[in-house]
Amino acid sequence: MKKINSTNDSWNANLYDTKHSFVSEYGSSLIELLAPMPGERILDLGCGTGDLANSLYEKGVNVIGVDKSANMVEQAIQKYPHLEFLVQDATELEYQNEFDAVFSNATLHWVKPPAYALNCIYQSLKKGGRFVAEFGGKGNVQTITDEIIRQRTKAGFDFMPEQFPWYYPSIAEYSTLMEEAGFRVTFAQHYDRPTKLNGENGLKNWIDMFGSSLLEGVPEDTKIEIIAMVEHNVKEALYKEDSWMADYKRIRVVGVKE
Repeated sequence: MKKINSTNDSWNANLYDTKHSFVSEYGSSLIELLAPMPGERILDLGCGTGDLANSLYEKGVNVIGVDKSANMVEQAIQKYPHLEFLVQDATELEYQNEFDAVFSNATLHWVKPPAYALNCIYQSLKKGGRFVAEFGGKGNVQTITDEIIRQRTKAGFDFMPEQFPWYYPSIAEYSTLMEEAGFRVTFAQHYDRPTKLNGENGLKNWIDMFGSSLLEGVPEDTKIEIIAMVEHNVKEALYKEDSWMADYKRIRVVGVKE
């Protein structure tokens, strides 16, 4: 297999699979909302290392998985060589009227500007096709991220709003963007989903995997100190019954291209 160029790719696919398998596990119920039919052609947008794409394949779906991370795509190809995986940016998709559905789990909060992605998704769908997604909503992991930024600033390192890597909209905000792209929004939900992080180092692993950009420009020894302080300060709120529980808040949406 030809090695995919993964230059400047910060995603650690092995850490994702070994310590953050909950991402795919929670996505299983999103597949129920998608309700795929055998023979449908479905795009898995932000496929990660391919687990949910393979679940769709096992339901008889003709699935293509795309992800911006070459590291993730390379791992997906190794795990599921019978499937098609491609490195693509959600804001630069070039599909036209090709898919019965676009499915996306735990991806779109990474994508800016969101309207670009929604326009690409809309163009990718056949008439009558559906867009089914879940991602971080307003207030997602706010206890964790607020404390990281607080400790970073306290350590003498400024933090600018544009350094925040995620987009966490309200239902009203995202539904409006969907409608502006042409979708009829048929379902929208914002809900709390406390999420267990594996092991004593669960919070640190989460920060290393997903939140490392919040500490860009900070020396390694200071990062270690900041993360230790974050763990100490949020433990009362987020450490329950011998496990870290991240304060996830999620949005689920369904839109139809009419």
